[in-house]
Amino acid sequence: MGTSLRPIEIYTPVGNLESYVQAVNSIPILTAEEEQELALRFRDHEDLDAARHLVMAHLRFVVHIAKSYAGYGLAQADLVQEGNIGLMKAVKRFDPEYGVRLVSFAVHWIKAEIHEFILRNWRIVKVATTKAQRKLFFNLRSAKKKLAWLTNDEANAVASDLGVEPKVVREMESRLAGQDTAFDAASDDDDDSAYQAPANYLEDKRADPALLLENQNWEEESNGRLYQALTQLDDRSKDIIEKRWLSEKKATLHDLADQYGVSAERIRQLEKNAMNKVKGMLAS
Repeated sequence: MGTSLRPIEIYTPVGNLESYVQAVNSIPILTAEEEQELALRFRDHEDLDAARHLVMAHLRFVVHIAKSYAGYGLAQADLVQEGNIGLMKAVKRFDPEYGVRLVSFAVHWIKAEIHEFILRNWRIVKVATTKAQRKLFFNLRSAKKKLAWLTNDEANAVASDLGVEPKVVREMESRLAGQDTAFDAASDDDDDSAYQAPANYLEDKRADPALLLENQNWEEESNGRLYQALTQLDDRSKDIIEKRWLSEKKATLHDLADQYGVSAERIRQLEKNAMNKVKGMLAS
């Protein structure tokens, strides 16, 4: 006989976070039998109400995990919301025949979503991109208990534990020590400090007159050589190239096949031959 589960309202981490935490903590914890029944209903019958019960009963667990990431300067509500996404992914993939409780299975998915969010939002410039860097980012944050830089022995120990080169540890340590800098000077900066803003010393090389002239000359020469190459084609090949590549409204193979009374495959062959001729003349 199935267990009786009372209806549960859906809560989302908006507005007052404390009220949200109180709300999710008031949701009853599932017994192993209740969890098993709900998981089977969702897996075997795609019962969305069962999936909803599984998610709601574990929201308090997401809050607990999100609190451990409070030191990254990101809104706790955002961390909880991302963790909830991970929980929903875990519920979708959970198989009650694994022989473990959902809470154990969901840890990976919850932390993975929170990690992704932190790496996307902790800095303007991504601090970790490769798998090794992402692993090192969170481990190094935990390993550094003091403000001082790691000694060579400490860096080598971290590298050995995580299976990376010591230089990778040093590079990540440098990234963690960096700070985002505003591109423009603040409105209240005086003349003595405003010069430090990147906007006052970074050069936009796109506005280099010599480079602009060079690009313009290259474009004009390329267009001229292309026009000259097209004049060497027969009228049909030239028409195919222009309508297939140079017109705003490009023609299809079937459009040109109907126009010339041949197959689309024949048009494709003519197009290929014409393109090879043009490439050869441009390269010479």
